[in-house]
Amino acid sequence: MIFMMIIIITKNPLKAQETTLPAISFGASYTGDVVSNFKGGIKKGTTYLGMATIHASFDSRKADWWKGGEAFIKMANTHGGEPSATLVGDFQGVSNIEAGNLTWLYELWFRQSIGNLTFTAGLQDLNVNFATDDCAGIFTNSSFGIHSSIADNIPSPIFPLTALGVNLKWNISPSWIWQAAIFDGTPDDLENNPYNTNWKLSKDQGFLLISEVQLLKSLVAEKHGSYKLGGYYHQHNDDIDKEQKNGGVYFVGNQKLTDNLTVFSQIGLSPKSINNHNHYYSLGCTYSGLLHHRPDDYMGVAIAYAGIDSNQVGSETAVELTYHCQICSNIYVRPDIQYIINPAGTDTKLENALVGLVRFGVEF
Repeated sequence: MIFMMIIIITKNPLKAQETTLPAISFGASYTGDVVSNFKGGIKKGTTYLGMATIHASFDSRKADWWKGGEAFIKMANTHGGEPSATLVGDFQGVSNIEAGNLTWLYELWFRQSIGNLTFTAGLQDLNVNFATDDCAGIFTNSSFGIHSSIADNIPSPIFPLTALGVNLKWNISPSWIWQAAIFDGTPDDLENNPYNTNWKLSKDQGFLLISEVQLLKSLVAEKHGSYKLGGYYHQHNDDIDKEQKNGGVYFVGNQKLTDNLTVFSQIGLSPKSINNHNHYYSLGCTYSGLLHHRPDDYMGVAIAYAGIDSNQVGSETAVELTYHCQICSNIYVRPDIQYIINPAGTDTKLENALVGLVRFGVEF
């Protein structure tokens, strides 16, 4: 409907016919995981889960309206099993598409760029722009996306439940970027808002404020590197109208050491006095071109530690080894194995879990 309205209000109908097609683009993707828990955890077993998305975008420049404008909408569906909840019992999440059986509006925003400034408003995913590293995106464990110390401690606008927000990004120079955003502090849960189409903003909802500085400059001569330092503050009123305040800081960095080898690290810290999960650390590396005849393939190994105090189970460590096999330009297969030390997602002490996973993806 939004994109139909954009077309209708075009001043020149003949010009709209010439420019509408390239101005509006569509895409879709499907990701599937076959997950097996071979030992430990809650129980042995195998399950399948999948995620489908469709999206559309509108470019104001291509429509010959004005420069720098973009509108975006994305719908998502998740289905199938829940391996962490039913098999592994881990805290960090062995599959970053686990969400149950849902169909919902994932993103809906408008973005305008003017010079070095970019302004975005609407339904957004915090995980897209803040506190993440592209190098860690090869891994399937959820903790290598947004830090678990953020996702667990505050109502974060991340997969699957995004929230209304306003984001400002300033490209200070080729080497420095600053960005900040403010989000709805208490997104409604998907049980009360199953399609994520009913939004409300109020004083009790509070807000989430986050800011991040990025250095896009390598510490190794003639090699790519990037470093991010950020902080966040969250405030809302609980069910008995008692004000709740929380916050934390984080660091994300990656550095290419050779043409094929890149290392990355993530750190998240939050006040111990109000957060059981108050520290998170990860370290990993990726390597491309292991097979000379397959230059688009790459592999990775990483470890994520979720430091948890004051509970019956204790901290959890996830070790992941994965290989990304690019079948063609829009299809990939990614075998993966994870060893979960002290799964901490339940109130029961569980044996270490060995998890095998095969992910495939198709993009259009």
